[in-house]
Amino acid sequence: MIHSPFLQRIKEDDTGSAIIEFALLVPTILLLLVGVIQVGMIMQSYNAVRNVSADVARYAMVQKQAYNAISNSQIRSFALSHGQGAPYLLKSTSMSVTVNDATLQRIDGAKELTIVIAYQAESLLEFAGIDGPWITYTRPIFLSTT
Repeated sequence: MIHSPFLQRIKEDDTGSAIIEFALLVPTILLLLVGVIQVGMIMQSYNAVRNVSADVARYAMVQKQAYNAISNSQIRSFALSHGQGAPYLLKSTSMSVTVNDATLQRIDGAKELTIVIAYQAESLLEFAGIDGPWITYTRPIFLSTT
C-alpha cells in the first residue's frame, strides 16, 4: 500500500504513457512496412524475369519463322539486353541467362531449347549486409526445324 503522496501521484499519472507505447510499437510497424515493400519488390522482379523469358521465346520463334539462323548465344544476348531495358529495368550485374539445347527433344519437327534466367532481387536492407533472394525461372522454347 502506497502512503507517500509523491508515489501516489506517480502511480496515477499517465501523461507519458502514449509516448512510451508509441516508442514500443514504431519498430514493429516500420519492420512490417519494410517487409511489405520488400515482398512487392521481389514480386516485381519475379514478374519481370518471367516476362523477359516470354519475350525471348517470342523473339526466337519470330527469328526462326523469318528463316534467320539464330544461335543460343544470340538468344542469351537478346535476353540480357532486353531485361535491362524498359519496362523491366533489371540490373545486368544481378542477372544471368543460360540457353541450352534440351537433353530430351520432346516434339518431332521442333528443336527444344531451355532458357534459365536467374536474378537477384534488390534488398532494402543491403546496408545491413542482407542481400535479396535469387529468383530463377526456367522455360522451354520450341523452334520449328522445317
